[in-house]
Amino acid sequence: MIYLQLFLSFLQIGLFSFGGGYAAMPLVQGQVVTAHGWLSMSEFTDLITISQMTPGPIAVNSATFVGIKIAGIPGALIATLGCILPSCIIVTVIAKLYLKYREMDMLQGVLNSLRPAVVAMIASAGISILITAFWGSSASIALAGTKWSLVVIFAICVVLLQKVKMNPIWVMVAAGVMKVAISFLGG
Repeated sequence: MIYLQLFLSFLQIGLFSFGGGYAAMPLVQGQVVTAHGWLSMSEFTDLITISQMTPGPIAVNSATFVGIKIAGIPGALIATLGCILPSCIIVTVIAKLYLKYREMDMLQGVLNSLRPAVVAMIASAGISILITAFWGSSASIALAGTKWSLVVIFAICVVLLQKVKMNPIWVMVAAGVMKVAISFLGG
């Protein structure tokens, strides 16, 4: 039964996640945290970190991680299959249709209208992650409860990415080193 739940949950995620991995994060959160309770919000934040650090698409890495945690290797295979199956089918059908109708203005209008929705889904995932990181999963947003060390690490990372143009991999490594250093200093 758990295999069917994993397959159907990640089938939904694979079917409705337009715009890539970050846009899929609210859907993954809705299935694995809210609907089924397979992960807590703090475990979900860890899931995002692990999914970004491992090679491959974030949604597929998330499916594999959740599948292994819930039902071992068979669960990982089933969840991953559920996640990628819709994409394989949809991309094959869309490729054939796009090649046939790519000059239609209506098709171009539909594609252009999807962009704002994708941006909103990515922003929603980012805000949810920041709230969890800065204030915890169950705490309310209050100045007194803010984890200032994480806010400072976030600000430093933004500067390194935007102003210094540092490679994102090195920024993630630097953020990890800063957090470990703060932990050793008792922060």
